Amino acid sequence: MQRAIRKSDDLGEIGVFVQVAETRSFVEAGRRLGVSASAVGKSIARLEERFGTRLFHRTTRRVSLTEDGARFLVRCTRIVEELEGAELDFARGHDAPRGRLRVALPTANAFFSPLLAEFSREYPGVELDVELGDRLVDLVHEGFDVAVRTGDPDDSRLSSRKLASFRNVIVAAPKYLADHPPPSEPSELSEHRLLLYKKPRTGKIEPWPLGRAAGSIALGAKGGVIANSMETLVSMAVNGRGLTSVPDYFIGRELRDGHLVRLLDGLTPCTNAFRLLWPAKAQFAPKVRAFIDFFTARLPRSPRVPPSPC
Repeated sequence: MQRAIRKSDDLGEIGVFVQVAETRSFVEAGRRLGVSASAVGKSIARLEERFGTRLFHRTTRRVSLTEDGARFLVRCTRIVEELEGAELDFARGHDAPRGRLRVALPTANAFFSPLLAEFSREYPGVELDVELGDRLVDLVHEGFDVAVRTGDPDDSRLSSRKLASFRNVIVAAPKYLADHPPPSEPSELSEHRLLLYKKPRTGKIEPWPLGRAAGSIALGAKGGVIANSMETLVSMAVNGRGLTSVPDYFIGRELRDGHLVRLLDGLTPCTNAFRLLWPAKAQFAPKVRAFIDFFTARLPRSPRVPPSPC
């Protein structure tokens, strides 16, 4: 019995070793595994003691594989791949997908949360680990199973599927327009309070969807506002504090209820689309396939996406 328990512990420590080798960080490996960095360090120390060799070079700034560690990683990777293959084989024999699913979604909590809740109800065996934000995550190195992002994919390691198209629209509240004549052309935007979105990752102002015409806009005119939160800009616009430009899917309810109206609509063409991205090697995992199929079916028909001539 003691021998069997020892082997089980060995497999767990191999998984820890592979995570540290992939992330080059005890802290990040622990975060992925749901344990402390100290526990990761102790697991690696036990492996090194057992094999009588150092597997990692450690400094205060980085962790790197030793020559022996690199050779050991080759063997461990084969072991982990075999275990993952066995897990997939057994998972296919179950009716419902199960296991932990790491998901990265854009910052649009009011839009995605109902879909996540519906997915969780439909697949109770899947444990969702969700990161909401505009950070461009590395799915492979950071251990994410699937992500929803905008734009065209540029990573050959990833598979993708296009979902709903959307466009950025310029909007204002009727209460604001009652005191400020709506602009009829882009040059008139300089006479309005503009509520501008600053990208959290780069700190740059998101350009408005007016093509070459945007060059004539004096951004920040008449006491405009800059914020890195779309929720803040939408709230200010609804309260009559100025014009803003946000994705149409983000303000579906406000548009339907008449709290916001579109401006210069003929000048804001389709500019983007949601895409599902996932590591190519994970495409046959039942939990990933369930998520992909669910979002493919639900997102284009979501009631929060208003009709758009895309």
